[in-house]
Amino acid sequence: MKINTNTKRRYAQSKMLHIGVCVTAFLSALPLALILGKVFYEGIGLINWQFITQPTPTTFKAMMAINNGEPIPGGIANGIVGTLIMLLLASLIAIPLGVMCGTCLAENRHSRYSHVISYMTDLLQGTPSIIIGIVVYVWAVVPFHGYSALAGSIALCIMMLPLIVRSTEEALKMLPAGLKESSLALGGDYRRTVIKVLLPSASGSIVTGILLAMSRVIGETAPLMFTALGCSLIQWRADLPMSSLPMLIWQFYNDPVLQPLVWGTSLLLLFIVLMLNTTAKIINKRVSH
Repeated sequence: MKINTNTKRRYAQSKMLHIGVCVTAFLSALPLALILGKVFYEGIGLINWQFITQPTPTTFKAMMAINNGEPIPGGIANGIVGTLIMLLLASLIAIPLGVMCGTCLAENRHSRYSHVISYMTDLLQGTPSIIIGIVVYVWAVVPFHGYSALAGSIALCIMMLPLIVRSTEEALKMLPAGLKESSLALGGDYRRTVIKVLLPSASGSIVTGILLAMSRVIGETAPLMFTALGCSLIQWRADLPMSSLPMLIWQFYNDPVLQPLVWGTSLLLLFIVLMLNTTAKIINKRVSH
C-alpha cells in the first residue's frame, strides 16, 4: 500500500509539472504569436509588385496620395537592394576570415594565441551593435569623408565574425579524432587534411552557423545609421550611402505620413529572417542524420 501511495503521489507531481511546463511555454510563446499576428495582419495588404520593385516615396507624394484617397505610391526596393548588397559584401569578408579563425581555434585550442583569440571573440560577440557602428564610423566614414554601403558592410562583418568563428570551431571539435588521423596516416599533409577532409566533413554545421549569423545581422539598424546612413533611391554603388530594410522601418516610424509602410517592411524583413533560419534548420537536420 505504501508503494502504491508513493507511485500515485509521484504520478500527480509529474502531471502537475507537465501542466506547469505547458502553461509556461504557452505564456512565453503568446507575445511572439501576437506580435507576428499583428505584423502579418497589418502588412499583408501592402505586399505587392509595386511595393517590392519601386523606391521609397517622398513625404510630399505620400501626403498628396492620402489627400486624394489613393494608396501611398512607391515601395521599399531601395531597402531590399541595399540590404542584399551590404549583406553580400559583409559575407565576402566575414565568411573566409571567420572560418579560418574558427579552424585555428579548433586545431590549436591549447596555445596561448588561441586563448587570446577566443577571449576577443567572446568580447566582440557581447559588444553592443551601436558601439560597433561608432567605431566603424571613426574607422571608415571619417577618413573617407562620407557615408557608404562599404562602411555599413564592415560593421555587419564585425558583428558576423564571432558567430561564424564559434560555429566553425564547435563544428570541427565535434568531428571524430580518427578522421584526421586516418588522413594523415594515408600520406596527406596537414594543410590538405584540413582543407580536403575536416572542413568538408563539417561543412553542414558551418553553413548553418553562417546562415544564423546572416539572420542575426540582417535586422540591425544602429550600426548602419552611423555608417550607411540611407538613401531614398535604389543605389548600386558601394561607395555611396545606401538604405536597408531596418533603416526604412526606422525612417517610416518617424514620419507620420509614411507610418503605414512600417508594417509591410517589417513583414518582408521577418519573412527573410524566417527563410534564413528555416534553411539553417533544414541543413542542420540533414547533417545530424
